[in-house]
Amino acid sequence: MTPTQLRAYSAVVRLGSVKLAAAEIQVSESAISLHIGQLRRELGDQLFTRTAAGLAFTPGGLRLASRAAEMLGLQDITVLEVSTAGKGRRLLRVAASALFAEHAAPGLIELFAGRADDLDLELSVRGPAAFEALLMTRSVDIAIGPRPAADSGLMCRPVMNYRVVVVAGPDHPLAGVRASAAQLRDQTWLLGPSAAAGIGAVPSMLRRLAVTEQRQQIFQSHAAALEEAKRGKGVAPALSFAVAPEVRSGHLVQLPGPYASLEAVWHSMTLADHPTAAAAELARFAATPRAIQAMMRGSGVNVGHFRPSVHVTLWS
Repeated sequence: MTPTQLRAYSAVVRLGSVKLAAAEIQVSESAISLHIGQLRRELGDQLFTRTAAGLAFTPGGLRLASRAAEMLGLQDITVLEVSTAGKGRRLLRVAASALFAEHAAPGLIELFAGRADDLDLELSVRGPAAFEALLMTRSVDIAIGPRPAADSGLMCRPVMNYRVVVVAGPDHPLAGVRASAAQLRDQTWLLGPSAAAGIGAVPSMLRRLAVTEQRQQIFQSHAAALEEAKRGKGVAPALSFAVAPEVRSGHLVQLPGPYASLEAVWHSMTLADHPTAAAAELARFAATPRAIQAMMRGSGVNVGHFRPSVHVTLWS
C-alpha cells in the first residue's frame, strides 16, 4: 500500500468519480484504475462498485477512506516536520474560527510566538464544523473557536469567556432603545463571516431571534460590517471588548436589553492522543490571564484586510 495509491483512492472517494480524480491528480484514468486495482488485490476487498446513482462503497472501502485521509495527513506533516527540523525550526499549525482569528488571534499568536525563537506558527481561518476533521487528519495541530456541538474524541479546553453585543450607529432608530426581539428581528443585520459558520455565538443569536436570510448582509470581515453600522445601515453583532472604544467615543451605540447580547466561550481543541508539544503548550497558555489580556488588547485587522475563507498567516 503506497501513498500514491492512497492519494488516488482518497481523491476518488472525495470526488465520487475516477475521471474527476484523474483530472485533479493530473494523471490518466487508467493510472487511477491501476492504483485502485492494486489496493483491491492487496486488501482483498472490492472497496466500491459503480451504480446508476454513482459509486457505492463497501464497509471496508469506507474504513479505508477514513484511514487513507489520516495516513496522508501523517505523511504530509512528517515531511513538513523533517523539513523544518532540518532548518532548526518547528512549525505549529493553528486553525481558528473567523471571529477569533480577526479579533483575538493576533494578540495571542504574537505573544506565544515570541516565547520560542525556533517556532513558526501558521494561522488559517476555518469553519468550526471542520475542526474535528482537520485535527483527525492532522492537517492542523490545534483549533481555537466555538466548541463543536457534537461530542468528539478531542481534548477541549475553555480559553476565554466573551460577550457578543448588538451595536448600531448613533443615528439609528434603535440607538438607546431597549429593543424587543421582534424589533431586532426586523432590522438589517450587518454581519462578518462568522455568521455563515453555523456554529458559534453570532449564528446562535441569529437563530434565537429568527432573523431571516433576507435580513442578513455578510461582509468579508467583521470590521467591514461595523463600518456599515456606523453609517446607520443596520445593526451588527460584535465582541463587547472589541467595540468598547467605539462605544466610548460615540461612533457606535450598544443596544440594551436581554435580546441584544449573548455570552459564549472559545475553546482550544487538540487530539486527545499524542498532540504535538507546541499544540499542547498553546492550549495551556491560551487560557492564562496574560494570554487573555493579549487577546483583548489585540488590534485585529483593518477593513478590507481580513480574508475569511482559508487565509494563512505565518508568524515567526
